[in-house]
Amino acid sequence: MKNIFRVLLVTFIASISTASAQTTLKDTTLKATLDTAKYDSLMKRMANGDKRWPVKNAPLPLPGALLPFKRIVAYYGNMYSKNMGALGQYEPVEMRRRLMAEVKVWQAADTLTPVVPALHYICVTAQADAGRNGLHNLRMPFSQIDKAIEMAKPINALVFLDIQVGFSNVQTELPLLEKYLKMPNVHFGIDPEFSMKEGSVPGKRIGTFDAADINFVTDYLSKLCIKYNLPPKVFVVHRFTKRMVTNYQNIKLRNNVQFVMDMDGWGGPDLKKGTYKYFVQGEPVQFTGFKLFYKNDIKPEPHRMLTPQEVLSLKPMPVYIQYQ
Repeated sequence: MKNIFRVLLVTFIASISTASAQTTLKDTTLKATLDTAKYDSLMKRMANGDKRWPVKNAPLPLPGALLPFKRIVAYYGNMYSKNMGALGQYEPVEMRRRLMAEVKVWQAADTLTPVVPALHYICVTAQADAGRNGLHNLRMPFSQIDKAIEMAKPINALVFLDIQVGFSNVQTELPLLEKYLKMPNVHFGIDPEFSMKEGSVPGKRIGTFDAADINFVTDYLSKLCIKYNLPPKVFVVHRFTKRMVTNYQNIKLRNNVQFVMDMDGWGGPDLKKGTYKYFVQGEPVQFTGFKLFYKNDIKPEPHRMLTPQEVLSLKPMPVYIQYQ
């Protein structure tokens, strides 16, 4: 009887301990909050003195948000092409070594903002040829996306899946990637340059996305975060002309999607600064990014890329940096 009583007592104590642990875990989850004072301070610092930034009435992000607490430095490209960017130009070990070298440079340039590496992988590429589906795009096989995600692991890098829709649209292409986007370290990007709404062959004209397309994406990502209990997603939209993003003022911000307008143009320092000023700084949405081209930026005079210090002097200060 004593042994039976002892077993029952131990079982009862264990059940109480488990319930207590679950309650503590639940309470901790409920108490997870955003440091709003730090967030507001960092957003003001990001504005760099431009009174249009940060944008008014933007929702506070949910806990776990990356921006503006960290700066993302990404390598862009596709493993099938060495010409599409640094991500596919080098073997994985060398690519990661080069990326982490850039991370260290940016960390030194702004010691107040932790820098995290990222692989920005083009998983749907626009094509001049219509292809089997007639959509002028090529969807990468899942085996290639799996490879990109595996490549990121040794350096704990984020992964961005980027799409060039061609004759297709975000409403069709985005849901095909849900199995990856439900992963907490996988984020998303779209390239209006290759959204050929008017029927032109990709590469012949610069394409466009409207705020309605962007709002579809943010709504989809937001619901995904809720469905899978994910921290906020980062959503990057590339831009270097006015027409690439229409009705920007109608873009809807959400507390679990962080929107980045990425200045995607190449050229000399003055041209890039001007493009940023007119098409990113001048049409505020939420956060900004800046792309640097290892090859194309050094073609025109003065044959050099902008330095991190020069990029950080922009108004607002970009929180996403991409190398192609």
